[in-house]
Amino acid sequence: MSIQKTISPIDGSVYVERTLADADGVENALINAVTAQKQWRKTSLAEREAICRKALEYFLDNADEIGLELTWQMGRPVRYTANEIRKGFKERANYMISVAEKALADVEVDEIPGFRRFIRRDPLGVVFVVAPWNYPYLTSVNSVVPAIMAGNAVILKHAQQTPLCAERYAAAFEYAGLPTGVFQYLHLSHDQVAQVIGDERIDYVAFTGSVEGGHAVQKAINERFIIGGLELGGKDPAYVRPDADLADAVENLVDGSFFNSGQSCCGIERIYVHQEIYDKFVSEFAKLTKTYVLGDPTDSETTLGPMVRTSAADFAQNQIEEAISQGATPLIDPTLFPAHKNSTPYLAPQVLVNVNHSMQVMSEETFAPVVGIMPVSSDEEAIALMNDSQYGLTASIWTKDVDAALKIGEQVETGTWFMNRCDYLDPALAWTGVKNSGRGCTLSTVGYEALTRPKSFHLKINA
Repeated sequence: MSIQKTISPIDGSVYVERTLADADGVENALINAVTAQKQWRKTSLAEREAICRKALEYFLDNADEIGLELTWQMGRPVRYTANEIRKGFKERANYMISVAEKALADVEVDEIPGFRRFIRRDPLGVVFVVAPWNYPYLTSVNSVVPAIMAGNAVILKHAQQTPLCAERYAAAFEYAGLPTGVFQYLHLSHDQVAQVIGDERIDYVAFTGSVEGGHAVQKAINERFIIGGLELGGKDPAYVRPDADLADAVENLVDGSFFNSGQSCCGIERIYVHQEIYDKFVSEFAKLTKTYVLGDPTDSETTLGPMVRTSAADFAQNQIEEAISQGATPLIDPTLFPAHKNSTPYLAPQVLVNVNHSMQVMSEETFAPVVGIMPVSSDEEAIALMNDSQYGLTASIWTKDVDAALKIGEQVETGTWFMNRCDYLDPALAWTGVKNSGRGCTLSTVGYEALTRPKSFHLKINA
């Protein structure tokens, strides 16, 4: 019997212990999913909607309790965690439920006398969702709710750091009356995940995590004729043009860099500022950064909690030190943040200037409250630097010129292009990435395409 332990970054205590599923448990889950899905696919869309909306009701009714346990699991300040449910989770679930009828409707083709022809969107079968800890509800809802709305069964494997999130889904769907087996969760090891992905009863894999994890998922499905949706890493850039609203750009880019301790795949990790406003921007950016309060995330005054684990903080600190050794200048004195301590998850935010792309902090994913800022002399230089990355999840521009934003956005290699905002997923738009940020798509009506297969009906009607 293998035990999985969740170590809270708050104080290093064991917050959750769970027994990993054994071979019989995995087998039973797969059998139950296949059996339940055969009946679930026959239900009406109205019935699926009613159940999913009631499950959402459970989450909203328990948002404060869920938020507190999320703080203990992964360290985000409690002043923010309940909002993951009340805002983003609610918005995405509601939207994907509301567009299901349109997204799943039959596709009619040109009429031919004597024939009826159309394309139906059939559910795939069993969808295996592998979700991360950093936004455990926002990342998982992107696949769980639309998969169930499309008539699939779901097996959820949540991160070791956030196992209670999987259990909350189970409680919500039980409350909503979802038939047994349509949604299940499993606590699994990495080896077990690979085995489940390789099982012929799994029809689709929705994975969110690291590039390394994405390669492992790809390897696991290589012997099978299925695909996986892979949402991987990011090194998301921002470009601030000279005509930008400086105060607005500073406020939003500081938040985009440091919210959730920078542990966001679409958080801001590198900023390019036109040289005309560079000095002013940097000064204001550093000034606002110093107002953060690093500390115990269960304290309502804390605005910056610990990173998820000490090793993650050490990784970021090593990037900072390497950049400084190569000529970067740190603008934030860690002693301004008394809770900052080496070899703990408590890491002070850092702003680096005099940086360049030879430094890992400007080229490799940091996933921490650390950002580098570079001056640029033109739009063309900004475009070249934004594209000089192995990643392409989101990128943003800060300007009053919509035409310029569109022209520049067409040249930037990214899945989402923002103007005057960042670090946000609009559920009406396709969430996707390019290069090592992954493949596939969630959210929007387009997100339903990966969770269904087209089935053509070609009916010759006798006269």
